[in-house]
Amino acid sequence: MLTGGPSYWFHALGGLPKPRPALPGATDVDVAIVGGGFTGLWTAYYLKRADPSLRIAILESEVCGYGASGRNGGWVCGAVAGFGDARTQAAIDDTVDEIGRVTAAEQIACDYHKGGAVHVVTAAAQLPLMRGKAGWLEPSELAERIRVADALGGVFEPNYARVQPAALARGLADVVERLGVGVYEATPVESIAPGVARTPRGDVRAGWVVRATEGYTPQLGGAPGRQLLPLRSTMIVTEPLPADAWAEIGWRDDELVHDAAHSYVYIQRTADGRIAIGGRGRPYYYGSGHDSYGEVETWALDRLEQRLHELWPQTRGVDIAHGWSGVFAAQRDWKQSVVADRATGMAWAGGYVGVGVCAANLSGRALADLVRGEQTDLVTLPFVNREQPRDWEPEPFRYVGANLVYTLFRAADRHERRTGKPSPLGDLATKISGWGHRAPAGE
Repeated sequence: MLTGGPSYWFHALGGLPKPRPALPGATDVDVAIVGGGFTGLWTAYYLKRADPSLRIAILESEVCGYGASGRNGGWVCGAVAGFGDARTQAAIDDTVDEIGRVTAAEQIACDYHKGGAVHVVTAAAQLPLMRGKAGWLEPSELAERIRVADALGGVFEPNYARVQPAALARGLADVVERLGVGVYEATPVESIAPGVARTPRGDVRAGWVVRATEGYTPQLGGAPGRQLLPLRSTMIVTEPLPADAWAEIGWRDDELVHDAAHSYVYIQRTADGRIAIGGRGRPYYYGSGHDSYGEVETWALDRLEQRLHELWPQTRGVDIAHGWSGVFAAQRDWKQSVVADRATGMAWAGGYVGVGVCAANLSGRALADLVRGEQTDLVTLPFVNREQPRDWEPEPFRYVGANLVYTLFRAADRHERRTGKPSPLGDLATKISGWGHRAPAGE
């Protein structure tokens, strides 16, 4: 089994690509975007489509998609962290289709497929939360879609799609470069300030500086150190399953799958017939650090493999091909933000809490409108220029709290599977974190 590197998604594309040329020296642009992930790429795309005359530079320390954008579960998820109002829901629902529209129009080969998602109940304690939801499936109805061992039912939501995330990120980078955006890889940004992004290769002076660094923000000079908490997620992917295993499992419309446990897993059937499953491993590095190459703990890989076999015993004879980790970010109130200050020319988006594949597109469109001064419906959505929550606690409280919460969630799951009753440990973990933790996620 390969580990790290940084993900199977890149491995499937032939490995990490050679970086594009770095920034050649100091320069002036209209918009400097720090970070070549989904937020930065989508912002550049919509800015350039709206105004081809704009001079835009994307500054990426590794290669585009190297961070969370190339390591996640590939869930194009109709959800915005912390916001379920009608306007936001309508906007994110449209965004699922918008990503499909752009990938088709720009000929980005990223396995986009809108098959919906099934949120599977695997313990009796989960039934009160899930059974009353729209789209409820009794066990027999669930089995017509996908057969999950000992499932007690599930909820089907149609407005979800699957992608190969690294392919989407690399395809977007190619598109914006063709549109005339300067995409500078192997160009770390040391610090940002109004009007400038400073790199070892020279300063990029700009009317707008857009911070699109999400979980990597605490390491960026000039950025708030405790505004965003970087949390880690772990993934594994199998070798392709044999035809007889798929015949037993079903899963013919490539729905995404999420279980309703506290320490949940998120799963996709890949276009080449594998199962990719992700969940929590070691949740947090002390001091808001992050991995360097997708490295992951063996026990976390083993835990995911065990969960895979519990859900589908047919996978027990199938090898695990690859395991890796990635980082996503949360604000203290577990809500996402899009912020742009015309007085300083500073803007940012993030705090996606694991649903950023889709939310980054919506955020990028909102940022593009804000930068251009357009008064659209997007810039009045409730997560745009909202009042900011307090910062995360200083160390060692962040470290202790993050690890305690996930320890409690795992203990709550064990209690609920054993007793069939809701665990007070889950409520305690939710109270400590402030997070509505059973929302669908697709890190």
